Amino acid sequence: MIHFLNLKKLNQPFEAAFQKKMKQFLEGGWYILGNEVKQFESDFATYCGTKHCIGVGNGLDALVLILKGYIHLGKLQKGDEVIVPANTYIASIIAVLQTDLVPVLVEPRLETFNINPEAIEAKITAKTKAILPVHLYGQLCEMNVINEIAQKHNLLVVEDAAQAHGGKLEVGSQKLEKARAGNLSHAAGFSFYPGKNLGALGDAGAITTNDDALAEVLFSMRNYGSKVKYENEIIGFNSRLDELQAAFLSIKLKQLDSENEFRRSMAKRYLSEIKNDKIVMPSWDLSQNHVFHLFVIRTSNRIDLQNYLKENGIETMIHYPIPPHKQKALSNWNNLSFPITEKIHNEVLSIPLNSGLKASELQHIISTLNNY
Repeated sequence: MIHFLNLKKLNQPFEAAFQKKMKQFLEGGWYILGNEVKQFESDFATYCGTKHCIGVGNGLDALVLILKGYIHLGKLQKGDEVIVPANTYIASIIAVLQTDLVPVLVEPRLETFNINPEAIEAKITAKTKAILPVHLYGQLCEMNVINEIAQKHNLLVVEDAAQAHGGKLEVGSQKLEKARAGNLSHAAGFSFYPGKNLGALGDAGAITTNDDALAEVLFSMRNYGSKVKYENEIIGFNSRLDELQAAFLSIKLKQLDSENEFRRSMAKRYLSEIKNDKIVMPSWDLSQNHVFHLFVIRTSNRIDLQNYLKENGIETMIHYPIPPHKQKALSNWNNLSFPITEKIHNEVLSIPLNSGLKASELQHIISTLNNY
């Protein structure tokens, strides 16, 4: 069986470094917000090209804290509207709801799965105060256009970069070295869930921003609203990046660009060699704006294709089977209609793509799909 993702295999190359760091961690005896967190925050901010990185407990907390931070600073208030893609993973919407803001769903482009900038302006009202673009499956949104719309209407832009670590925006032939995911907006939330391109060995997350005032609030807010122990200036949270996970992430960060490049090379093979009229391939311009956290195809008979692949020893996953507006948790939205979103959720199927795949396995996947 070709597994969709084998985390043990993916982390194996780092095991010796992990064990060495674990020994240092145990000998050091400092377990919360120590030098490992500071080092990773510094390294990841430099990597993204931002002034600040704030390590937090997970990707959802990252988004919640950003929005709470802007509420504290008076840039958002209860009842403000936040534009969100209708086909995102539900965490993006939960973050908006948990901060007493109002999510406004906008359809994506069918070709890229990302929010359609042309559909954003029609949803802007006097209550709209922010746009939350999601770099779904690892492909960057059309951030130049989104930022122009935001500037025109004086809106905040918060990236959900949970799946796009290292994605790079390019303009023409000029590579903008600092225009990475996390540095294309006012602030960005990252998840380091184990299956991500930069994955921890447990839950972990981070926020990146160039906003000094926001960063100051967030460093305090993630730690009970405290800058000095037992002195609480604001109502905060307990959402701190774990010291040991930070150490592991620092080790893996050094290999992130090569990991992403390897994923892109596999994606190019899929795109050039899979030829089947029953399968719709993802759209990509071959730039570094996609890190292929997931390689997502579409087909009108998904379950049949998934079963066929399983019979041929290939494990697949569906990201995601139910659109947010059809979830039981959001029952007041169940009567809404988003045809493009619903089509995507009914047709998408993720096939294996990661650095743990052997060349022979990749070839088997290609041949099997061509024979479907």
